[in-house]
Amino acid sequence: MSSGRFGVATSRQREFVDITAQVQEAVRGSGVEEGICHLYNPHTTAGLTINEGADPAVQHDLLGVLDRIVPRDYPYRHMEGNSPSHLMTLLTGSSVAVFIEGGRLRLGTWQRIFFCEYDGPRSRKVWWKIMAG
Repeated sequence: MSSGRFGVATSRQREFVDITAQVQEAVRGSGVEEGICHLYNPHTTAGLTINEGADPAVQHDLLGVLDRIVPRDYPYRHMEGNSPSHLMTLLTGSSVAVFIEGGRLRLGTWQRIFFCEYDGPRSRKVWWKIMAG
């Protein structure tokens, strides 16, 4: 079993950052040929997801829809002012798992792994654990 973390710097309040290359580098460094890679985001106003990475319009559309379904004008009690960010995180989740085959992430043709920033810009981190099997 191998584990570690890497940083993700975000530059906008809301954005999806493609972290597939960093995750693949962790897999390569682990030496695991067959297994599973678990990713965990320890932040309450950011998420992780797997989605299409070929067309940047997809990320734009996803963020646009999240903005529409999570109201900004709800009478939130959390006084920090970032309650919509917490709700968006609830929708995308804080972890993903990806199979490893032949020493590579087993993603679909168009799939990429994204760090979902909802309360940036910030310096974030992603923790990973790779298990052979």
